[in-house]
Amino acid sequence: MIPFKTKRFRMLFKRGFLFYKFYNIKLFFYLLFQKYDLLVANDLDTLLPNFLVSKLKCLPLVYDSHEYFTGVPEIQDRPFVKWVWKSIEKMIFPQLKLVMTVSNSIAQQYEREYGIRPVTVRNCSKKADEILPFSKEEIGIRKDHLLLILQGTGINVDRGGEELLEAVSETDKMSLIIVGSGDLLDFLKNKVVELNLSDRVKFFPKVPWDELMRFTKSADAGLSLDKDTNINYRFSLPNKLFDYISAGIPVIAGELQEVSKIVKEYNCGIIIPKVSPEEIVKAIRRLIENPGLLAELKKNAVIASESINWEKESVKVTEFYSLIIGRY
Repeated sequence: MIPFKTKRFRMLFKRGFLFYKFYNIKLFFYLLFQKYDLLVANDLDTLLPNFLVSKLKCLPLVYDSHEYFTGVPEIQDRPFVKWVWKSIEKMIFPQLKLVMTVSNSIAQQYEREYGIRPVTVRNCSKKADEILPFSKEEIGIRKDHLLLILQGTGINVDRGGEELLEAVSETDKMSLIIVGSGDLLDFLKNKVVELNLSDRVKFFPKVPWDELMRFTKSADAGLSLDKDTNINYRFSLPNKLFDYISAGIPVIAGELQEVSKIVKEYNCGIIIPKVSPEEIVKAIRRLIENPGLLAELKKNAVIASESINWEKESVKVTEFYSLIIGRY
């Protein structure tokens, strides 16, 4: 990875409307008095100051949309907040010329709304061939157990954690590791104690990617259980999906259109029709009772990793910025 400089702002407010208001003001004045050749706005919450400065300085602006921002669950029950962000998007998006996003479904949604089709660059994982897994003994898991992993920095509500623990409590000969962070972690830890699962469910904090992949490669299968409760989840391609593929392990996932398309295309996992304890139990038991199926899915995940990796996907980024350099 190429090192780069960062600038941190000291903020008076840590969250909410006032945080975003003063962050955008600070960002605007910072950008206004700096020298550079290109502006890149990561997501909608940085777009307004970048757009204004790009107009004032007559500089190209790239909008790098990492999600369908106005569809995130955190603002769906906050109509005023959603209206503010949507108003900013409606004002600026039709004027943008350089846009990229992370899934074809999000790109299609923007095209429907604004007539502009972003370039799709999926957030694929790097190849992990040279990373060695932890042993089950190192993790504290029985060698004869099927080991599942749930990982990420967004282990939040509506991402299947509650249903997963219920499923673990109803299944034998398997264990689970949860690696990462999120709003739901404290609840899940209490639930593990309540269900008497402490010997089969282990928690690990978020770690650098190389170390995370040691956990991922130690597992027999990974879990991606986001629910179709909002448009952002529906169109998402979670980082963990690509990590599982890079690690060469199959995925148990819900029926989200982008996720299921990849899993079905490469036959590298099990798609469950509903994120419920019952459906998760069925999928886990299929893997426990059919070692041949598990071996086939692992083989297919390895094959998928040869096509779906950052080394190949990053070519799109290089081509995207090369065109900008040629144009401006």
